[in-house]
Amino acid sequence: MKKIILTGGGTAGHVTPNIALMPRLKEAGYEIHYIGSYQGMEKQLIQQQNIPYYGISSGKLRRYLDLKNFSDPFKVVKGYFQAIRLIKKIKPDVVFSKGGFVSVPVVLAAKHCKVPAVIHESDITPGLANKLAIPAARKVCCNFPETLKYLPAEKAVLTGSPIRQELLKGNAGRAMELCGFTGSKKTILIIGGSTGSQVINNAVRHLLPSLCARYQVIHLCGKGNLEPSLTKQEGYAQFEYAQSELADFFALASLVISRAGANAICEILALHLPNILIPLSANASRGDQILNARSFEKQGFSYVLEEEQLSDDTLREAVAHVMEHSSSYKEKMESSKQLNSIDTIIDLIQSL
Repeated sequence: MKKIILTGGGTAGHVTPNIALMPRLKEAGYEIHYIGSYQGMEKQLIQQQNIPYYGISSGKLRRYLDLKNFSDPFKVVKGYFQAIRLIKKIKPDVVFSKGGFVSVPVVLAAKHCKVPAVIHESDITPGLANKLAIPAARKVCCNFPETLKYLPAEKAVLTGSPIRQELLKGNAGRAMELCGFTGSKKTILIIGGSTGSQVINNAVRHLLPSLCARYQVIHLCGKGNLEPSLTKQEGYAQFEYAQSELADFFALASLVISRAGANAICEILALHLPNILIPLSANASRGDQILNARSFEKQGFSYVLEEEQLSDDTLREAVAHVMEHSSSYKEKMESSKQLNSIDTIIDLIQSL
């Protein structure tokens, strides 16, 4: 049996594409192993898939001044030697990395052990973790054509992002039952990312009376961000996060309001859902979500509302505009040249 090690963690966006590949990898005859951090969110997500999971030491390499910058490099070095031991024990044929800082020592260890590694970059410009891993990788997959110019030509492959196939099989009726909704109004789904967004949460809740007068609202607000005073608000259902229910929520939604993480927006594109993207501001990130959102806006897939512009009026106007022009957004997404990402990546893994 062929063996593969998958790695990636820190956020759901560094894990769910790996999960999307698993059914096809099993069909192709691979025994799957996963290396992540000791207690990252990836541990629970992967263990739910009944895949062997190995935790290693990991540290974040920051671009800003922080005392942890002095200790975290030692954690990365420790993780590197742990990954070497695991690779020698498992003896994989290939390593596939979805990024995040826990993946860096794994990809470097794969090169040391002469195991080919494939990495995937979701955003338009490579993040720091993947920049460190690219020299050790055999191939680098990417989502956007704009990314190719940032990658070594001999390694770059435009694949798109692997989408979990179960997201395409949601049941709107189950979502209505879970939320206590009726079919009398259209539904808005709000997704603030795997850890939630306080900015989006506050904006939505401030506008909630106006929104619920016309629509039903499903709000994924992030761990610890539920608002007890709104539990009896008619037409409003809040959850910290969604797992298997997400497909049903998507099936019911007429509009999605979301951050602009690459994997999230690729899922929205695959489902052809009209959407409003509120990217993480450049003050709180390296600006990758803004670039992702602008690319989707340019292609006619999304309405973009930056954090600095977010207010009751702008959010209300955005919702009204996208609802009115929803058919146009759907047509643009349906006519997009979406790549068969899973097949492309599986073929690439097989070739190595």
